Formats: sequence, structure tokens, C-alpha cells
Amino acid sequence: MARAATPWGPADLVEELTVPQQAGTKRFSSKVQLLETKAGERLVRFAYSTNGTNRRGPVTLRVKDLETLHKRLEEHPALAKVLGL
Repeated sequence: MARAATPWGPADLVEELTVPQQAGTKRFSSKVQLLETKAGERLVRFAYSTNGTNRRGPVTLRVKDLETLHKRLEEHPALAKVLGL
């Protein structure tokens, strides 16, 4: 299981959903990650990825990307549950 650094300490990556995006010639992905700390607290992280590397900073989704996110959540029930969808 992959690990992630968070302000609350290390956490395990429980589930990850990736939404591929493109703006002109730029290709990147937005990610929604369900993380769990050693104490069992669940965290949700929104990030974006370029060239396979996760980046910090704002994540911007177009309406059609949100539609893709909703569809892909069907494949990620734990994320859908914590997001209330």
C-alpha cells in the first residue's frame, strides 16, 4: 500500500481516482485520494499530476471533468461514501 505525507503524519493510500485532463497541448490529471492515518482517521486529498508526479496547489475541474468524476466514483465506493455521493 502506498504511503502519503500529510500535516497529520503519514497515511496509507486507501483508494485513488484519476481524471485525465487536457488544456490545449498540456496533459495532466486531477486526483482524488482517500487516505487513512495510523490512528484510523480518514482524509480526502485533491491533487493534480503532471508527468506522473503529484503536485500541490489548486485543482481546477471543468463541469465535464466533474461529470467524469461522478461516473468514476462508481468504481471507488469508499471515496464516493466519504464524499457523500
